Amino acid sequence: MSEKLTYSAARDLPSLNALRAFEVAARLGSVSRAGNELHVTHGAVSRQIRALEAELGISLFQRQGRSLVLTAAGLRLRDATAAAFTQLRETCQELSHGAAQAPYILGCPSSLLARWMIPRLGRLDTELPGLKLHLSANEGYPDPSLSGLHAALLLAEPPWPAVWRVHVLAPEWIGPVLSPRHADFTRLSQGPASVLSEEPLLHTASRPQAWPDWAHAEGLAAERLQMGQAFEHLYYLLEAAVAGLGVAIAPRQLVADDLRSGRLQAPWGFRQTRGQWILCTPQRTNEARTDALVVWLKQELGGD
Repeated sequence: MSEKLTYSAARDLPSLNALRAFEVAARLGSVSRAGNELHVTHGAVSRQIRALEAELGISLFQRQGRSLVLTAAGLRLRDATAAAFTQLRETCQELSHGAAQAPYILGCPSSLLARWMIPRLGRLDTELPGLKLHLSANEGYPDPSLSGLHAALLLAEPPWPAVWRVHVLAPEWIGPVLSPRHADFTRLSQGPASVLSEEPLLHTASRPQAWPDWAHAEGLAAERLQMGQAFEHLYYLLEAAVAGLGVAIAPRQLVADDLRSGRLQAPWGFRQTRGQWILCTPQRTNEARTDALVVWLKQELGGD
């Protein structure tokens, strides 16, 4: 094995080779195993760590018997170096394998995908031709690690998982909607919001608080609401409303096209909720395609 671990110094950072030697030793808990991973002797690793401690003026490890234990400062530096080297490694892998040319995989709840994203795909492809978007339908919250995804588009309420980088796109507004095909459309649409207390309401199991939250915002007694037909997904709920089967409650952006076409009407308007449209990505990633998509989504959501 080589006894020499060369490095070039940076003006405002310790030696990157010293930081690398420390990161590996801290992760493996052993100078010898760090030497094996770095293909140098354990003596070379020890010297780099001692030089790093001298430059920083702190102790990073302390001996407990035959084991090395990180100090409080060592723990902080371990976390920082682990994150930094992971991001460097992943970025280099992306660059070397041409990941920027690979499809951009966007997770999206199926109802949002069907009612909002798909109608806009033609415009997105025209305006962001380099994105090469691939849509992945999912239900509910995605895995916090966003495994297999570049990003996820969601309608959700904070707090968010700490491992996400969250781009807030627009606030959520919800309100009751019904179709002119509804048998009692004229009476309902011309009445105050309180008229809905007498109407069996379409609702979805995925958002049980939507009607009570709306009623509270309107100053109505939520307990007086009558729940009618339930649907598993928001997409089915809104299709039932379009068919004239009842009054549904929905985010404004998801029914914007139906309101413009007259398939649905919203006589009582919309109320802002705690929910937000967000694009979330893994905390460690930062790619130009995400930035472009965020700008495009904000423009689209702002126009609805």
